[in-house]
Amino acid sequence: MIIVTPGAARQIRIAATQSDCDEMGLRIAARRDATGALHYAMGFDEARGDDLVVTSEGVALVVSPSHSALLDGMTLDYVEYAEGDFRFIFINPNDGAPAAGEGCGDGCACGTRQGGGSE
Repeated sequence: MIIVTPGAARQIRIAATQSDCDEMGLRIAARRDATGALHYAMGFDEARGDDLVVTSEGVALVVSPSHSALLDGMTLDYVEYAEGDFRFIFINPNDGAPAAGEGCGDGCACGTRQGGGSE
């Protein structure tokens, strides 16, 4: 379903420790805006009810069933976007929109749209 690269997994574990979220999974969500672009959110959270929990690179990912179709096949990476500027990026075959933007989920993790986008 979702692939986490080793670099992203390492950064997620660092963020979890710094935020005292070590026992929580990383919830990832996606929604389409009026133009069809995908926007992402992520933050540490407990799994609830019918949430899907998948593990990639040792990181537990929590996804609501209502978001799973938009996230299927997505790769979460952590890259040096520009010199000294490291960011999470979402590489998603379900997102054909080239728009760029930034956003954060619960202050625990941030991302930037790039080649598949993120928020």
